[in-house]
Amino acid sequence: MVPVYDPPSVAPEVFGAGFELARVYADLLATAGVERGLIGPREADRLWERHLLNSAVVAEAIDQAAAVVDVGSGAGLPGIPLALARPDLRVTLLEPMQRRCLFLQEAVGRLGLEGRVTVLRGRAPDAAATVETHAFDVCVARALAPLERLGAMLLPMVKPGGVMLALRGAGVVEELSIARGELEAQGWRDVAVVKCGVGRVTEPTTVLRAVHAAPQPGRRQGSGKTRETRRGREAQRAGGRARST
Repeated sequence: MVPVYDPPSVAPEVFGAGFELARVYADLLATAGVERGLIGPREADRLWERHLLNSAVVAEAIDQAAAVVDVGSGAGLPGIPLALARPDLRVTLLEPMQRRCLFLQEAVGRLGLEGRVTVLRGRAPDAAATVETHAFDVCVARALAPLERLGAMLLPMVKPGGVMLALRGAGVVEELSIARGELEAQGWRDVAVVKCGVGRVTEPTTVLRAVHAAPQPGRRQGSGKTRETRRGREAQRAGGRARST
């Protein structure tokens, strides 16, 4: 009987030379990943479409030879599929939980990725103490936090001119309409929703993409305008409460 998590026909094209290793990784997720609680037991039959391919197609939004950090990596998604699909990338898997880090280290060893994939234990809000400031060309994150919080967490890790790629759900357009001003105040520009994998996979991946703007002389990024935005929102809330009494 063919396992329910066998790859779809598009997988060899997406992963290229890394396809056989992607199969090994899928088996790890379906066995040890499920046993250790990193992947839900019902996810085994949709590992490829929902997790591996969904992650790997984001590679089309990443420049050659980029240094990438996968923040809140969990079971290695999207960082490991990106590394398998793009052997030119250097990937850091940033994860706060020790048991997940152990799985990630085992997976990296099993897949022979030690030379260019690093597992680092740490939390995104404490990234300044965990990784070198502005160390990465690209930060990727999968459903990690609301956009406003996510932008503030990732900005210190990304080089000026580097990008944030946040894998989001169907509600990202509405989410962005609320968060855009805050993201721009933090120091992000060219904030937009893009689709990765169009014409290649059944369900393209929805990604919030933003560029880390170079800091302006004499102005601290994410300071004044962000505070003003928060004050304005607090004032609106206060006004609403006053009208309701």
